[in-house]
Amino acid sequence: MSYFPLPRPARIAVMASGRGSNLEALLKAFPHDNPLGRIVLVISDKREALALQKAVEAEVEAEYVPWPRSRDQGVAYKTGREQFEQVAGQLLHDHRIDLILLAGFMRLLSPAFVQAWQGRILNIHPSLLPQFPGLHAQRQALEAGVSESGCTVHFVDAGMDTGPIVLQRRVPVLPGDTEETLAARILEQEHLAYPEAVRRVLQGKV
Repeated sequence: MSYFPLPRPARIAVMASGRGSNLEALLKAFPHDNPLGRIVLVISDKREALALQKAVEAEVEAEYVPWPRSRDQGVAYKTGREQFEQVAGQLLHDHRIDLILLAGFMRLLSPAFVQAWQGRILNIHPSLLPQFPGLHAQRQALEAGVSESGCTVHFVDAGMDTGPIVLQRRVPVLPGDTEETLAARILEQEHLAYPEAVRRVLQGKV
């Protein structure tokens, strides 16, 4: 099922956990007057995340929604996720969100939450999926000895980095690369790939 294109600018929410460099690229690509869509809400599970500051600077509503944690990583983890998703879900409803973009959001959402947003939630990952899903993708690429890596924008499903791919951009892995140098090269492409993927989705080309 395709939800796009819409007969009006899409209302976009971004979920981020960190410095917000991809958020910054998305804010530039989808300002308030963009006819395709505009970012109207940023949610972070980290109170200190720079992403929240960047949202405020762009005059976009910024919301800190904690992800409660406990020493018990079993039932307590599930409960923490449920609490986060309940609050975040209400914010998404209140802001009449059409599309969710995960941008450095370092949490795995529940299958029920993802199912409710199927076809309307995207993520960007620093590898050429299906290679190297999960954490430390750049380290995985270096340890595997591959000659190229890159980034992937994909729809989110119930798995970890397993949803349908929207687009990919490639970079070479150079002799002497470290995780940091490879990550920096990939990040440059992420800032191009994510806005382009969102445009394709909003135009109904995916």
